[in-house]
Amino acid sequence: MATFRSRLLWLATARVVVVTLLLGSAILVQFAAPGALPVTPFFLLIALTYALTAGYGLLLKRAEQRPWIVDAQLAIDALLVSALVALTGGIVSYFSTLYILPIIAASAVRSRRGSVTVGILSAAIYPLLVAAQYGGVLGSATSTMYLLPPPRLALFSVSLSVIGFLAVAALGGHLTAGLRQADAALRQASNRIADLQAFSQHVIDSLASGLATTDPDGTIVTFNRAAETITGIDARRAIGRPIAEVLQWPAELRDRFASEEGRRNLPRAELELTLADNRRIDVGLSAVILRTPRGETGFVFTFRDVTDVRRHEREALTQQRLAAVGEMAAGIAHEIRNPLASMSGSIQILRQELPLTGEQAQLMDIVIRESDRLNETIRSFLAYARPQRQPVVRVDVRGILTDTATLLQNSPERLPAHAVRVATPAEPVCCLADAAQIRQIVWNLASNGLRAMPAGGVLTLSVTSQSGAGGRSSLLLAVRDEGVGIAASELDGILQPFRGGFARGTGLGLSIVHRIVSDYGGELRVSSEPERGTTVTVALPLVAAELPVAS
Repeated sequence: MATFRSRLLWLATARVVVVTLLLGSAILVQFAAPGALPVTPFFLLIALTYALTAGYGLLLKRAEQRPWIVDAQLAIDALLVSALVALTGGIVSYFSTLYILPIIAASAVRSRRGSVTVGILSAAIYPLLVAAQYGGVLGSATSTMYLLPPPRLALFSVSLSVIGFLAVAALGGHLTAGLRQADAALRQASNRIADLQAFSQHVIDSLASGLATTDPDGTIVTFNRAAETITGIDARRAIGRPIAEVLQWPAELRDRFASEEGRRNLPRAELELTLADNRRIDVGLSAVILRTPRGETGFVFTFRDVTDVRRHEREALTQQRLAAVGEMAAGIAHEIRNPLASMSGSIQILRQELPLTGEQAQLMDIVIRESDRLNETIRSFLAYARPQRQPVVRVDVRGILTDTATLLQNSPERLPAHAVRVATPAEPVCCLADAAQIRQIVWNLASNGLRAMPAGGVLTLSVTSQSGAGGRSSLLLAVRDEGVGIAASELDGILQPFRGGFARGTGLGLSIVHRIVSDYGGELRVSSEPERGTTVTVALPLVAAELPVAS
């Protein structure tokens, strides 16, 4: 329903239109039959109506605050119609039906009250006007210009007009009141529908999983906020595109969706998405048919990022496999270490006591050197398989980074082109741990960083604290190099034992670090770009967290 101001504008426009039509009709009549109308009073009345309409326009703002101004306008309209009827013959005037227009306007602007008021006013003025005409109050002009019907016929005609005015007033008021009630109900229903749509949209956008709906051909119709986050594609760019294109379906899944039978039995699938920044993520996808009262109208696809879940599953599987193999291998390695030490010692004694040629001495040196290297490999493997944990203490990691940097400056692995930098905050960053194991973590990561930069570069050791969800805080120890980097396809396997990528080393450095970090309930993160360097970040609980302590 229109507002009160717009209804007033409608009333003014309708008034101007009616008066303009009357003016045009009067001009045509005057040309066709000169003297048929009292020209001067008629045109003066029309001019007065235009002037009053202009005045009403100036009072439009006040009329919204003072409704009695509108009532006065409608009453004046009824009086203007009465004047027009009086000028054009009274009881025989063709314009008596114009009384209905102010009544209809009153019902539209002021509802039932206005229509009844104007209807009663018109029903009172018109009989008085006719009575005045028959009583000679209007003058002799009307009597001489128009032939009046007999009084009984005039009474009958006036009675019918009065009944018509009152009936139109009652019917118009009733219809207007009903229309406004229906409009109010419709507005309430629209508001409820809008609230329900907004609530549904909020629920959909609050889902942690991506949700997309499509038409029967697989064209995306809706794309929620989680779907935007997972895919990195804005909903406005996704809507209207095929779901297979947005989610990068493999050819097998595309072919299955292309067939009618395949669409009805879409399997759960895992996809690999390549994002705009060239990152690759694993996505778990499921689909169901969208059924509405109209039947099957499309599909609902739900998907979520399972990259971390799959990585944790792979790590757990690796840990389970290595736990079983490690226990057995540790026993075997321990048994090998003892006779190896005896063999190495015996060869050293023989080298000192026997007269050897240069070639024989060189061969014995090779045996001793390789025995030492094998012993170091076994020692590292035993440290990985059976880590020895000392009682935990409060450890300020800043001091360990500084000490490690000093040792690296004098390490034989450091080249002149290498630079070692330490970035630590001013306040202590502590955790509860075995200080020797934290030193081993830093040393292993830093040694790998130097080996990854055969042409030189900057090795950065840093530590910070970070607040996490639920009020838990973590210590973040990071080692960054500017070396050769690691290909994305090899990142998943770098934590497995004996997978080292350097000429020297046992291939157990990162495995030992991962084992220690896991025992402390921490997390090891590796990010790398080929030819640009690698960053290894160790996340450990701060002092406030509960840490597992070995007995």
